[in-house]
Amino acid sequence: QVQLVESGGGLVQAGDSLRLSCAASGRTIGTYALGWFRQAPGKARDFVAGITWHSGTHYAESVSGRFTISRDNAKNTVFLQMNSLNPEDTAVYYCAASQWGAGGVASGNYEYWGQGTQVTVSS
Repeated sequence: QVQLVESGGGLVQAGDSLRLSCAASGRTIGTYALGWFRQAPGKARDFVAGITWHSGTHYAESVSGRFTISRDNAKNTVFLQMNSLNPEDTAVYYCAASQWGAGGVASGNYEYWGQGTQVTVSS
């Protein structure tokens, strides 16, 4: 089993930056595909960013150019750097891990999920 714990969320103003972290425990996730998803109130959980085991990245169009996903396998951690935040980015952010490397944009490809961290962006 893999346990994921997100941190770094908070309340910021439009234009600010935040860096989310997701620390894994239980297993080494160096060969896992990892992803960030978000869920705003009353909406479905949406893909934000993903990173493969060999550090290939892909992003939702809405965050491309503003968000950066990265991983530190030595620390068993994945990060999401979020710049130029706007109120539409307000959501609970979840990290996810895909043991068999599928990853990608579909939430069903991920076996392990964190509890989420709230990000609120005021205008």
